[in-house]
Amino acid sequence: MNRLSPWSHLDHIVQLIRLPNQSGTILLLLPSLWAIVLASHGTPDSWLILVFCLGAFLMRSAGVVLNDLADRHIDQKVARTQHRPLASGAMSTRQAIGVLCGLLFLAGSLLAFLSPLAIALSPVALGWAALYPFAKRFFHIPQFFLGLAFGWGAIMAWATVRNTLDLPVWLLYAATICWAITYDTIYALQDREDDLRLGVKSAAILFGEQVWLCVALSSLLMVLFLATAGWLADVNRIFYAILAAVACFMLYQAWQLRRPIAPSQAFDMFKAHTWVGTIVLVGYWLGTWQ
Repeated sequence: MNRLSPWSHLDHIVQLIRLPNQSGTILLLLPSLWAIVLASHGTPDSWLILVFCLGAFLMRSAGVVLNDLADRHIDQKVARTQHRPLASGAMSTRQAIGVLCGLLFLAGSLLAFLSPLAIALSPVALGWAALYPFAKRFFHIPQFFLGLAFGWGAIMAWATVRNTLDLPVWLLYAATICWAITYDTIYALQDREDDLRLGVKSAAILFGEQVWLCVALSSLLMVLFLATAGWLADVNRIFYAILAAVACFMLYQAWQLRRPIAPSQAFDMFKAHTWVGTIVLVGYWLGTWQ
């Protein structure tokens, strides 16, 4: 009987946590960085940025493991996902749970660097992360739950900087939820036919040919929440000029969705949102200049 080498196990872990593709980590991290920059009025502590960068990587990795554990039987029936380690049988459920526990332990150790309020809020992050993989089974817009999970880092970041929760951070949270609906609906277009066949719910299916309208409305709401958060934080006009450019780009994406697009095009449009969030971050930072 052939035994797998330690390098083979390592390769399976790399595939399991999607190490070569860190778009999800960036999308998870950016709302936290928005909050850190606004809460510190443009002068964030470098150690805090490092802590949230590590936390985003670990929690996103844990999130995809949770997702693969929940969807391992579904993934076997979808061409794009059937080669994932759990779906293909390259890793066992027990091994994946072991990796998950290790990731959560490391992520939990970072809480020592956060404020008492942020530590108290941390179980909510785990709850949203655990709920999201199952949302597609009972909720027609599971992207909403993705936003709840991805935005909670902003809440914890603000709480760490100020040890309180002010209105701007809740607006950032609302913006993140709308943003997740936008980019994950675009992402879901890759699997719309498979999801229909398997009975999996998504905004891409719910809105059908009107998916462009869903993307346009969620994009506009995101921009509105970001603008209001910036206004309350007293940012300057530079931010609003940058945000206007972001709004134009996102509406252009929505316009593109008026016609059917190829899965590869949907994935490219999805990845572009890492730049959308980065530009918003730069806008907030420049907006704090006096």
